[in-house]
Amino acid sequence: MEKFPTPILFYSFLIALVLLNSRHATSEEVEDQREFNYEEDSEKGPVRWGEIRQEWSMCSKGSMQSPIDLLDDRVELVSHLGILKSNYRPCNATLKNRGHDMMLKWEADPGFILLNGTLYKLKQCHWHASSEHTINGKRFDLEVHLVHESATGNIAVTGILYRIGAPDPFLSSIMDYLADVSDTTEDEEVVGMVDPRQMKTSSTKYYRYIGSLTTPPCTQNVIWTIAREVSTVSEEQVKSLRVAVHDDSDTNARPVQPRNRRIVQLYRQTVEEKN
Repeated sequence: MEKFPTPILFYSFLIALVLLNSRHATSEEVEDQREFNYEEDSEKGPVRWGEIRQEWSMCSKGSMQSPIDLLDDRVELVSHLGILKSNYRPCNATLKNRGHDMMLKWEADPGFILLNGTLYKLKQCHWHASSEHTINGKRFDLEVHLVHESATGNIAVTGILYRIGAPDPFLSSIMDYLADVSDTTEDEEVVGMVDPRQMKTSSTKYYRYIGSLTTPPCTQNVIWTIAREVSTVSEEQVKSLRVAVHDDSDTNARPVQPRNRRIVQLYRQTVEEKN
């Protein structure tokens, strides 16, 4: 595997520079997604998102857009990032149909992750089918994004990829609510207490890079963490997520974007850490 010569200290400095001096990303993804779609040849399709609204221009002109292909022979192997850990707790949540995806939004404080000494509070999660990120060109059946925000408005997103197999326990816990949304014209369904710890966010191997939100306004300077271990989800669960949004589309995955010389790191647990 090729290992790029970029020093660890330089990359740490780069992240700090992005967080301190760049325009802050915002977690305010578009709540009503009906203004755009995922049809390749549509006037509202992904290649034209940046033309629909002026404030969405980054979708077209941004040089650090997400998702990307996580190509193993072009990543920098590192061991200094540490095991991906979260500090989550059960909290009341609401399931919302945003038009192309189902978003589960926690109402109070469901916990946080800690990155580079900064605390990022969990705000919401949503699903894309098929996956948006790819690994070595391979697209998976589903991807969940856990969106976190710091006190200064910076964003960190944790992504988990899924292949068809055994049902996902977290989705199993909200399947009845997905069915309720599917059977009505209401956009929201109060779920009650939801425990984000049921999602397999802890990982001993993951990718890290700087990218963007994958839906308009496609704001950049988002810290992405993608778990390398692929989880499983049932075909019925993936279908339920797509049926619930009522958008008559087979997918809500943005196409892979150019990497543009960005550094992608792959954290791998060391022998010392295992012991």
